[in-house]
Amino acid sequence: MSIVTESAESLNAELKGLKAGDRLRLLHEHFGKRLVASTSFGLQASVMLDLIAENAPEIPVVFIDTGYHFPETYLYAEQLKERLGIDLRIFQPRYSAARMEALHGRLWENGKEGADKYAVITKIEPMDRALRELEADVWISGVRRSQSSTRVERPFAEQQKKTLKVYPILDWADAQISAYMHDRGLPTHPLADQGYVTMGDWHSTRPAVDGLNAEATRFNGEKYECGLHLDSGNSDFQI
Repeated sequence: MSIVTESAESLNAELKGLKAGDRLRLLHEHFGKRLVASTSFGLQASVMLDLIAENAPEIPVVFIDTGYHFPETYLYAEQLKERLGIDLRIFQPRYSAARMEALHGRLWENGKEGADKYAVITKIEPMDRALRELEADVWISGVRRSQSSTRVERPFAEQQKKTLKVYPILDWADAQISAYMHDRGLPTHPLADQGYVTMGDWHSTRPAVDGLNAEATRFNGEKYECGLHLDSGNSDFQI
């Protein structure tokens, strides 16, 4: 397997016809140390992490510790790290949670503008720093089209500024995710049994009660994406 060109369009066409494991092996074969993966240790994160562990365990996996994850998420992260043996790299914001709240307040309570500023401080800046420090310009994510209306037109590979973003399980349906977890005996996130259908920080994620769909359970339904997986440019909010 080989990639003739590194253009997102050509890579997208080549990845379409492959299975997820083959996509990962192809990417690692071609890009090597330029690759990095990310995880939020969300409800279905074990699938992407297991695929990496089985097909390209050398790829470092970045976890952005915002300081606001559920306690259960931190415990789940340790469980998966120990089980899968992934090369986990943890990055944190330059601001501690206490310092951020002292200087800027509880940003997530200030509508979309506040949530966007919060995303820059706790997620976008640390991830940008991770890419620089790991000298990576190809970023693998477990984003899937079925997760959100904002992702239905997403290609397998896309150029976002200087970074090539690639989504090896983009075309997986929820049923395929569930079947894979069952077949591989992968543990579920501890909050999956409490009505959570997606996972983020404790203050911006709630269970899917009263018929809420997944998108409505994040950021009070005002948005679904935290900003990491949108090519909208970083906020001009200075930190």
